[in-house]
Amino acid sequence: MNPLARIGLIVSYAVLALAALGRSSYQISTKFADAPLAYSVSALSAILYAVIAIALWKGRHRIALIGTSIELAGVLIVGTLGYIESSWWPDQTVWTGYGSAYGWVPLVLPILALWALLRARRAHLASSGDGA
Repeated sequence: MNPLARIGLIVSYAVLALAALGRSSYQISTKFADAPLAYSVSALSAILYAVIAIALWKGRHRIALIGTSIELAGVLIVGTLGYIESSWWPDQTVWTGYGSAYGWVPLVLPILALWALLRARRAHLASSGDGA
């Protein structure tokens, strides 16, 4: 993977982890009873973002690939459910509205990360003679 792309992804995921951690910590500590599912999703997204950032930093591309796949699925599921049944999400999560409160970064970032990770994997397989 291109070193600049890797650093960009690591920084992006670290910033999102901190933002989601701050948001969820405040929400859980002050008003958890208002929207426990939404605030739990934000906390889980913070953990997932941190795992992805650390995996990218340590070169654990398989873990990063799995994490970004889970992230994209989560963003799509929570975002879609928010439009289908908004009463399930009485307050916003990091992934509500496909991450609109975060400038849609939670939707775009896993797509970019998956693209970069899969591209690097293909290049690695081609150079090692293990695949096309």
